[in-house]
Amino acid sequence: MQVLKEPKTFPDRGTYSILETLNVDTGKRTVLREFEDTIEAPNWTQDGNYLIFNRNGRIYRYDLHIGTITEIYTGAMSFINNDHVLSPDGKSIGISHGAIEDGLSRVYLVPLVGGEPVLITPIAPSYLHGWSPDGRTLAYCGERNGQFDIYTIPVWGGREKQLTDLPGLDDGPEYSPDGKHIWFNSVRTGLMQVWRMEVDGSNQTQITFDEDSNSWFPHVSPNGERVVFISYRKGDVEPGKHPPNKNVQLRLMSGKGGEFKVLADLFGGQGTMNVNPWSPDNKTIAFVSYRLK
Repeated sequence: MQVLKEPKTFPDRGTYSILETLNVDTGKRTVLREFEDTIEAPNWTQDGNYLIFNRNGRIYRYDLHIGTITEIYTGAMSFINNDHVLSPDGKSIGISHGAIEDGLSRVYLVPLVGGEPVLITPIAPSYLHGWSPDGRTLAYCGERNGQFDIYTIPVWGGREKQLTDLPGLDDGPEYSPDGKHIWFNSVRTGLMQVWRMEVDGSNQTQITFDEDSNSWFPHVSPNGERVVFISYRKGDVEPGKHPPNKNVQLRLMSGKGGEFKVLADLFGGQGTMNVNPWSPDNKTIAFVSYRLK
């Protein structure tokens, strides 16, 4: 989730952005490219050939074979944030865009090859994070009446369904590959922790119990066997905030929960890994680290 107001340009964080991959079995990190401005939140395409990321309000495609970068046409959308998700069939991308009129994020769908956006969530703000494996439903974080909860909506639009309803922030909803669960993060117990629930919102179950960290954005591997997430040190941030320019860890645990292992320590946070970063072969994740100028 990234709240956008109405600046004419995106603010300069004073950092370089480093697009990287990491093999979760060997721990090997590979730098793909360095940018002098801010890029965020790489998605891996199903064919394994591209990474999709946002940059200064637009969406781009990075060719993993030859290193070229191409903007994906999204019409008049110029305030796209880091909450974007690829469709299960690989043909569309869901984007969260902060409208110039009110600065509030709404969810739109665009062909992955580029095209005119179609509005899905007229109620704002809404921040997309999940697309059901059957392609029929979107899951997102929405602020309604001053409270951030998790909602779903049919992919063609319609009436949204509220799945969580507790004080504090619930965010980052993402479907398991079998379509049975939605993973998310919640601050309801004091610190930000990873949770999981049934797709109808029932059986909301805490998965992580780390009293030294605030953990965000659980991302399930395509085979459902592993989950990667990002953690801030307790005391570095407020539990309900995930700012940029912080020391964070990328962590890995079983798709059944349990103990985690640290994959990497890095300088990042907001934009590092907001959306699912897994490669189709379940071996590698993509992310963005940052370096101060």
